Amino acid sequence: MKKWLLGIDVGTSACKVALFSPDGQVAAQGSGDYKVYYPEPGWAEQNPEDWWQAICGAVRTMLLESQIDPSDIAGIGIDGQGWSAIAIDKKGTVLCNTPIWMDTRAHEICRELRDRIGEEKIFEVCGNPLQPAYTLPKILWYKKNRPAVYQKTYKILQSNSFIAYRLTGAITQDVSQGYAYQCFDMRKGCWDKDTCDLLGIDINMLPDIYPCHHVVGEVTKEAAELTGLAVGTPVVAGGLDAACGTLGAGVIHPGETQEQGGQAGGMSICIDDYRSDPRLILSYHVVPDLWLLQGGTVGGGGVIRWFEQEFGAYERETAAKGGLSSMAEMDREADLIPVGSDGMVFLPYMAGERSPIWDTQSKGVYYGIDYAKTRAHFIRASMEGVAFSLKHNLDTASSAGADVEVLCAMGGAANSRVWTQMKADVTGKKIVVPSSDTATTLGAAILAGVGTGVFSSFEDAVARTVAIKREHLPDMEKFKKYQDSYHTYLLLYENLKGIMHR
Repeated sequence: MKKWLLGIDVGTSACKVALFSPDGQVAAQGSGDYKVYYPEPGWAEQNPEDWWQAICGAVRTMLLESQIDPSDIAGIGIDGQGWSAIAIDKKGTVLCNTPIWMDTRAHEICRELRDRIGEEKIFEVCGNPLQPAYTLPKILWYKKNRPAVYQKTYKILQSNSFIAYRLTGAITQDVSQGYAYQCFDMRKGCWDKDTCDLLGIDINMLPDIYPCHHVVGEVTKEAAELTGLAVGTPVVAGGLDAACGTLGAGVIHPGETQEQGGQAGGMSICIDDYRSDPRLILSYHVVPDLWLLQGGTVGGGGVIRWFEQEFGAYERETAAKGGLSSMAEMDREADLIPVGSDGMVFLPYMAGERSPIWDTQSKGVYYGIDYAKTRAHFIRASMEGVAFSLKHNLDTASSAGADVEVLCAMGGAANSRVWTQMKADVTGKKIVVPSSDTATTLGAAILAGVGTGVFSSFEDAVARTVAIKREHLPDMEKFKKYQDSYHTYLLLYENLKGIMHR
């Protein structure tokens, strides 16, 4: 019997690859970096070929270093960042860099659609707001501003389907990434031709839709030579990174909720009936017959990564002397500062903001700076600001009828006990942490395991692979103290958004 399942994660700043045993243990892993390009204000794009090259290198190196026989891999699952718009021609050539989830260049396209059609009519089909970060407005941006690209486009792919295409030659679209298109019927899980026509999208550009655990093809000879994988290894359709992370955190039943601590932040609430809200995001789960009501923010683990890169020389030096990481040093410093950061509040709108305010022109703000504030205040305020954005989304979901009791944390930020406890105290919710770093690749690997018969069901897969490592109970005294800072957080945006829009 084959021993391993391979999960591939197409992240924003890097790819991650990991081999899992059927009991969820990591046998080997690797990663590869690539760039985000910011050619103009509001633009954020990547070259999909950079993803492919990084994945080829990461998989090849992982297999060589681990000495694992690639023929022992039972299947491959791929997850990826959402809201890509990868235009390929009939030969599979990438026609241009893809705008990624942070890109807001299509804001005028969205305004024109709202004026011409009306947002309510569009929302009725897709259950999601019309925002420039989604895929469909980006395609229409190509049509208007890059007509040569649009005319040559054979299909539009998402990040995971592009890697599946490079591995197998199969052109596909998984159901969980369908939410990127306002012409996707969120009730039925299919393209809506009438809406495509209304919006001006050629439905033939959109690939056939598959369940996330469906085997869409096998590794080709060419892909095997580039990656070191075995020819004929099954590849499943895969899915949205947040949805795969939700699966990898063990969230497969209605009411269970994932808290995301990757580059972006937010949460995903598992529901079994259609329940949309224009302030939030609705997608299909990678588990059949379930949806995810999501809050997606631009300020997650990326906020602290940015702070460390730009202002963390002291932490890097101090950590090196003590044999620790700079992130651990930042945790230590933040833990010395009182709840509420002595009145300092941070808005984590580092690339505009997604839910629940949906404001592409919002900006990051540090408020409450004075001579008494230290670097540690900035660190703690940054962490608290991200926690406030999580609470803002949870409160919005509650007002929409989706209440949450327990959060299952995943992503690199979940490794920080200080930050995770802070989120529990800010939200007043219990937070449990499974394998935080590998939840997303594990979710992708589980899809491969279910699709190839390694697991008999998703319940079987989660029972065998997901284990809670620690839990954080909210300190309700701190929760009460945080209410004043949270109120300031909300008021800051309301009072500053006029200036942000000038």
